[in-house]
Amino acid sequence: MRAAVISGSYGLDNLKLEERDVPKPGPGQILVKLKAASLNYRDLAITSGFGGDYPLPLVPLSDGCGEVVELGDGVRRVAKGDLVCPSFFQGWLSGPPTPAALATSFGGPIDGCAEDYVCVSADGVSKAPKNLTPAEAACLPCAGLTAWRALFVEGNLKAGDTVLVQGTGGVSIFALQFAKTAGAHVIITSSSDEKLDRAKALGADQFINYKKTPDWASEARKLTGGRGVDHVVEVGGAETFPQSIMAIRTGGHIAVIGILSGLVKDMNVAAMFGQNAKISGITVGSRQHFEEMVRAVEQNDIKPVIDKTFPLEEIVPALKLMQGASHFGKIVLDI
Repeated sequence: MRAAVISGSYGLDNLKLEERDVPKPGPGQILVKLKAASLNYRDLAITSGFGGDYPLPLVPLSDGCGEVVELGDGVRRVAKGDLVCPSFFQGWLSGPPTPAALATSFGGPIDGCAEDYVCVSADGVSKAPKNLTPAEAACLPCAGLTAWRALFVEGNLKAGDTVLVQGTGGVSIFALQFAKTAGAHVIITSSSDEKLDRAKALGADQFINYKKTPDWASEARKLTGGRGVDHVVEVGGAETFPQSIMAIRTGGHIAVIGILSGLVKDMNVAAMFGQNAKISGITVGSRQHFEEMVRAVEQNDIKPVIDKTFPLEEIVPALKLMQGASHFGKIVLDI
């Protein structure tokens, strides 16, 4: 089988296809023939060498979807022919996160989805939504689930709430789709008027071009009549977080997800407690969260937005597209 492997040292130049033996499932395990994988910013960070010091060689990509083709002894959760998505955290089935559960992430340290077959515990997969293609379902395990947990598990989103979504990457577009399905009002930011127009077609209500309006927090407060937004989906990181604090209403919620603009910055602690801010750090979610999300995706026929699809052999150009940040929604690999 084919596998895209980071060998020797980190860096896009060290990510190459190689041949490996197809693994054999042991007791409680299943063999999945992957049909598609999707890219997240985490995958670019890991491959480039600043997203975690995992042992090499490593097969990257946390997100995929495929068909169960072989069962190990004792497997009852799934059957041959089922279309499944491996869980982002193989060991986080339900309940609150623990250090042990968070150490079981796919695509680092566990070999991920940039290969033809994966052999995993039957407990480490969930059935894909019936309304989605494998390519669409492959977009869910990280980006989709992160947006879901941010809004509904930690944010307790309800109809009529206002959500500010930063940018138009995978998590942000899922957050837009989920929020609109729940009856929320969505403000979206981008540096591109073209991307804002595309977000409008998906149901976004109000728009801020942060290149034209650098003080987007003040603009968000204006758009809400001075009240502030109920939720911010914070994917920017250090440079955007201070504005997120100023954009929320008193008692509003910030779901901290991304590090696109950096990791560390001096924080205005007075602004945090003055706003009575509720701040949640989000690292994807559990298998239980995923299966709750799948029910919503099926019930509301939510379709992930795919920007571009590459063959597995072109994983490096796919990652470079992500690096350039010109995409809208998800980048997918056809396996």
